[in-house]
Amino acid sequence: MTLVIAHRGASGYRPEHSRSAYELAIELGADAIEPDLVPTKDGVLVLRHENEVSGTTDVADHPEFRHLRTTKTVDGQSLTGWFTEDFTWAELQTLRTRERLPALRPGSAEHDGEEPILRLEDLLAILDAAPRPVGLVAEVKHAAFFDRAGFPMGELVDRTLGDAGWRRDERLTVESFEKGVLRDLRERHTGGRLVYLQEARGSAADEVASHGSLAPTYAAERSEDALASFATEFHGISVDLGTLMAGVDSVALEDPTPVRSAIVDRAHAVGLAVYTWTLRPENRFLPGPLRRGGDVAAFGDWERWYTSVIRTGLDGVFADHTDLAVLARSAVGGPARLSRT
Repeated sequence: MTLVIAHRGASGYRPEHSRSAYELAIELGADAIEPDLVPTKDGVLVLRHENEVSGTTDVADHPEFRHLRTTKTVDGQSLTGWFTEDFTWAELQTLRTRERLPALRPGSAEHDGEEPILRLEDLLAILDAAPRPVGLVAEVKHAAFFDRAGFPMGELVDRTLGDAGWRRDERLTVESFEKGVLRDLRERHTGGRLVYLQEARGSAADEVASHGSLAPTYAAERSEDALASFATEFHGISVDLGTLMAGVDSVALEDPTPVRSAIVDRAHAVGLAVYTWTLRPENRFLPGPLRRGGDVAAFGDWERWYTSVIRTGLDGVFADHTDLAVLARSAVGGPARLSRT
């Protein structure tokens, strides 16, 4: 049945990518942990959702780093702030994590400033020390951008996994919104499963860099022919909830029978696993019919939404609140599995 993947750890309860978020996710029953990988100036892979860290650390409170604030264009988006690739690992270690959505998750924000940034090898050590097998679903961020900046992400990922004894670990999955770095890892014979992430719209950054306006769109890459081609290279795809649940109405949400999802049916038909992101219980993130009350931070009818998603028969869900996803899976029935065979 469906794998529960802790999205940046138990990020509904603790600042994302912090040690406590990862350890709490394991305690709450996560089958796997999802970190995002970005590099430092000296080539260390650190765990941040983005390389711009002003929203998830206290970097703005450090006058010694004021001169590093800058503006960059990352995959077509102009961003102003502080970027991991401009810091050494030693410098980043002086920063502390913060809740990215403090107004929505004040309980998590109470832990602001308590913990340092972690490296990929730090998370691998946490997983190795876990009381049961817990998988890793590592997302490689902005690979083409970093390659151009002198940070070969495929090489850095492969080396870090190898040094930690994880290069051939059966718990390993690597995902990216760019096919190039996944192909690089495959050519390096890095172990584990390879999953291609697809946005609802637009095109992959590495395809845009190579083909410009002729780059294939993510939507086109969900066709039967495209999925059949991907099945020769990758183990799965991961899509947003809107794509997964397209065409599913509120009547279907009330029905306890399986929910039909076109993308799940097409992908499974060619042997690809299917994952989706991100299950969140707050009204802000739920479909209109499932919201309860006027407070965007209040929990709506999350159980109906979570169980409906799981009833599509997909292979894994990313969730901010690990325990709620585990409860929903139990309501649907069946154990988790790390891969689809």
